[in-house]
Amino acid sequence: MSKDKGFIAEFKKFILRGNVMDMAVGVIIGGAFSSIVTALTSSFINPLIAVCTGGTGEDGVQVGGQFTIKGVVFDYGAFISAVINFLIIAFILFCMIKAVNKAMSIGKKPEAPKAPTTKKCPFCKSEIALDATRCPHCTSVLEETKA
Repeated sequence: MSKDKGFIAEFKKFILRGNVMDMAVGVIIGGAFSSIVTALTSSFINPLIAVCTGGTGEDGVQVGGQFTIKGVVFDYGAFISAVINFLIIAFILFCMIKAVNKAMSIGKKPEAPKAPTTKKCPFCKSEIALDATRCPHCTSVLEETKA
């Protein structure tokens, strides 16, 4: 029984972590946003493309249209519409992520460069520890440098 309680506690901890909750919210918002973009595409963009290409059907506006081969209907208009939806969503997500990254970097200070921990041997040019008195590669005795 204690294994089950440990498993359930571990599952709760996993579910309530920030990353999982953020992902869940993102999926839900993404679905809602997809509906908005689909409506925009079917209500405004497809009619504009149909007017430009002259592709209207009996059930309303179609982008491109359809063709039939051996009784199989290929609706390439729906494919073009889906590609347009994808491009709009990808562009909006790109802009949103860029804005969030910019907002996240506003309060951050640039990191100061770290103090060097190595130096070059003046004889063999190998990287050695900063406080070394003898080069481990060429065994040369190094002069003390006063800082």
